[in-house]
Amino acid sequence: MDFGLVLQTDPPASKVVELMQRAEHNGFTYGWTFDSAVLWQEPFVIYSQILANTSTLTVGPMVTNPGTRTWEVTASTFATLNDMFGNRTVCGIGRGDSAMRVAGRTPNTLARISAAMKVIRSLGSGEEADLGGTVVRFPWIKEGAQLPVWMAAYGPKALKMTGEEADGFILQLADLYLTEYMVKAVKDAAVAAGRDPSEVKICVAAPAYVTDDDSPEALAHARGQCRWFGGMVGNHVADLVSKYGEHSAAVPDELTEYIKAREGYDYSHHGRSDNPDTAFVPDEIVDRFCLIGPVERHIEKLNALRELGVDQFAVYDMHDAREKVIDAYGTTVIPAVNG
Repeated sequence: MDFGLVLQTDPPASKVVELMQRAEHNGFTYGWTFDSAVLWQEPFVIYSQILANTSTLTVGPMVTNPGTRTWEVTASTFATLNDMFGNRTVCGIGRGDSAMRVAGRTPNTLARISAAMKVIRSLGSGEEADLGGTVVRFPWIKEGAQLPVWMAAYGPKALKMTGEEADGFILQLADLYLTEYMVKAVKDAAVAAGRDPSEVKICVAAPAYVTDDDSPEALAHARGQCRWFGGMVGNHVADLVSKYGEHSAAVPDELTEYIKAREGYDYSHHGRSDNPDTAFVPDEIVDRFCLIGPVERHIEKLNALRELGVDQFAVYDMHDAREKVIDAYGTTVIPAVNG
């Protein structure tokens, strides 16, 4: 199993680079960041520094979207980084929840994501792409260029499209039941489209918080540091409920039931452990969606995720123990899972 580190690009950018270096030293192979231009610093500028200060880490956004940059600009940025540092980038893409809404826009449609994925992958890999009537190709790109595009998804139509079109699937929760359900949907869609399902990489991303023991006090603190994640996921779930209804055969109740007490959301606290808008998230959801507790619990759940076909676990490291979690994974968790 690959392991990734996910960070927000809060200033100073040097700290983001430092944590990514620490992650690579501890056996992580992917470095991801949020991409929301109003809320955080520009990630692609920081990627150049991460790549320059690491040797093997693959970097990319979790996730960018097709609405805040034109598609040829996104592709050119990735292709330039790959030209400078080798094929060490991956394009994670989605609807643009925070990036679009904070700027007063509506998240992108699946049709727009589909079109953007084709253009970005083609241009980033040195091929031609049609920009709506004008066919272009980067004349400077070298032979052998590659740009995988991984799609974030929850709903049935998005899962189907991921299996049909994407190089990878990003699932932002670590619930075993929902992971099995959604991975199956993606793989089944790949098979139905005539693809080899093993070609679609599966990445589960969720907060991980390592405690010294499993005392009620330690677990309560860990839950408090990770409760924000249920609120972030709740934004996507609320969109699904709005589209499909509270009890729809298309979306499992295990995903939608917990947001009944949700009231609004302030994106200025998005992805932060002190987010005041996540009191509605119960302890059960934190435990199901995240990895918390002593290292033994992390190892057990990661082995279970791997059995479900997960190729990568990406650690959301937004809490008060960032270095401790990176080091604990490097010294104990990653060797145990991959030993």
